[in-house]
Amino acid sequence: MKFFSQSFLYDDPWSIVSLAFFLRYPNPYAAHVISCDVIDRHQTESGSLLTTRLILKRGALPRWAPQGIISRAESWVIEESEVDPFGKVVRCRTKNLDHVKVMQVEETQLFEQNEEGRTVQLTEAYITSKFGWGLTRRIESHGLARFKAHVQRSRQGVSLILDLIRQARLQPMALGSYISNLHSDRSFTSTDSLPSSHSSENTGHVPEEYPSPTTENTWLRKIWGSG
Repeated sequence: MKFFSQSFLYDDPWSIVSLAFFLRYPNPYAAHVISCDVIDRHQTESGSLLTTRLILKRGALPRWAPQGIISRAESWVIEESEVDPFGKVVRCRTKNLDHVKVMQVEETQLFEQNEEGRTVQLTEAYITSKFGWGLTRRIESHGLARFKAHVQRSRQGVSLILDLIRQARLQPMALGSYISNLHSDRSFTSTDSLPSSHSSENTGHVPEEYPSPTTENTWLRKIWGSG
């Protein structure tokens, strides 16, 4: 088992960071996310909002992975969150539902507002493999390295959405139009930005998930209606 823990401080207030977190998909830093659907949402008697989302992600195997170790390069992830608007806290837990014998990643995230009015994010994760055959430690180490890279890209995605929210204050209708346009296609990413399952499984290359400046500019033009 591998363990990861990291904290990060946002200058923005909790309400804005929380909104950006839940609006983070789609974004150009998450080309591996294929879909994200709410399957349950309700409010507790205390006023907290509980939400369960099902997320489909695309991955790739390292070169050294045995052929046929998994049947497909996609994985379902369940995300369970609680938003406490009175305590100004968001708690979120995610874990993959398939390929769990090869590797399971259980991640928890906590967002809370500090005394200065800024938002503290705490991310923790346990990476576990039960594959055996002398590959358990190697799989867990690979998973930890990939998770660290994922955390950085995820934060960049949230930061991008935060920028959009700030800009939307100057153009009030822009953010709503952005969300409607992106989700109306029922597709998070264009086909030319995602590697095919065939190429991922057979070459062992990890797909490039960092967006180019051109890609990010294309997204911004789409949001503001200028492209």
